[in-house]
Amino acid sequence: MKKLITLFFICLCLGFVGMRIDAQSLSPAERERLQGEYDQLQKEIAEWQKVLDETKAKKNTLQGDVTALNAQIAKAQGEIKQRTITVTNLTDQINQKKANITALEARIQNDKAILANLLKKKDQNEVEPIFYLLLSADDLSEMITDVDNVASVNQGLQNLFDELASVKTQTQKAKEELDAKKNQELDAKYEVEQKKKVIADAQTEKKQLLDFTAKAESNYQTVLAERQRRAEVIRSALFDLRDAGGISFAKALEYADFASTKTGVRPAMILAILSQESDLGKNIGSCYISNLTTGDGVGKNTGSPFQQIMKAPRDTAPFEQLTKSLGLTWSTTPVSCPLGATYYVGRGFGGAMGPSQFIPSTWQLFASRIATAVGVKLANPWDPKHAVTATAIYMMDLGANGGTYTAERNAACRYYSGRACDSQKPANTFYGNSVITKAEKFQTDIDFLKSI
Repeated sequence: MKKLITLFFICLCLGFVGMRIDAQSLSPAERERLQGEYDQLQKEIAEWQKVLDETKAKKNTLQGDVTALNAQIAKAQGEIKQRTITVTNLTDQINQKKANITALEARIQNDKAILANLLKKKDQNEVEPIFYLLLSADDLSEMITDVDNVASVNQGLQNLFDELASVKTQTQKAKEELDAKKNQELDAKYEVEQKKKVIADAQTEKKQLLDFTAKAESNYQTVLAERQRRAEVIRSALFDLRDAGGISFAKALEYADFASTKTGVRPAMILAILSQESDLGKNIGSCYISNLTTGDGVGKNTGSPFQQIMKAPRDTAPFEQLTKSLGLTWSTTPVSCPLGATYYVGRGFGGAMGPSQFIPSTWQLFASRIATAVGVKLANPWDPKHAVTATAIYMMDLGANGGTYTAERNAACRYYSGRACDSQKPANTFYGNSVITKAEKFQTDIDFLKSI
């Protein structure tokens, strides 16, 4: 029995020795140097922003445009250096957290091994009844000591169970912190790539501007005219909206700007979601509900039958109520088709409405917030302004107002599938990636229009 107690305390001590592993990290002096460099870059970026603000008064002059482009390039270069420092610090923190997780996981395995040995010894001990201890002991005091030792082992086991649970909690928290740092690192790297594009575009525009006006200042008027023409093309371009017809890009941007003021979600991101949904609509098509009891319907253009387009009565009941309130006929109001005409478990449903593609039961949850935002009594999922606002509100709830690459990308994946971007099935990452690509294009157009 004494050997058992000794083994317990030896094992328990081993569980706490040598389990902390520190990764090689930046020295305090290196951290201080990087922070100083970061702060200096922040001052330089602010100075170049001041130059950009001052050149607004000289808009549409050759000197003003060249100065603005130089400031834009210099500011972007400073931001790249700043983000590079951020990535360096984040990489250092990630390495430390990985090492900490490795240590915690090793500690868990060590504790499990200790538990296995102790439980084995405990089982062997507990098959020996108290009367056996009495008979085998030399005297009563030795038997009492052995019984006390059994109680000590039991308490030690409980302590070890508690320790194991605590370490598992620490490990889970460390993994969550690691994921957050990895997202921050991705965000910083993404910003660097975007700033590189800004620099490349600005340098190209500057070269073209200087080359074109090298012979005569009057040629600059041609540059201005071309800019105005390009701006008009962007503004008047048709912006497709699923199941609601198209509107001009200028009008779509107006609605997106309005929705952004209400939610904090970037206008480019709002437009990207709506554009992605419109593209999906071209591939999947629209349907009509023909039976509110079953949710069955037909293809809008083909008349082909579809089983359980909408889940009844979860969505058919609010759909009927909504269309009636809006003065629409439910049987001729388009909704999204499901992925396949024949219903089977796991196929899912269609039934999503308008540009924002909310199913009726979800629209019902958001309707009052949308109506309040746009200033009406009843929100209409087929009204472009209402749909744009609905998308922005939902994206805000999904975290897109965080404004970072990972926040926006994960919000887009959640909008599509209800979960963050991952490698699980059904696939959802393609949606998030496509939305980000569209948002980049829209942001370029928006920035250009603001520069005119």
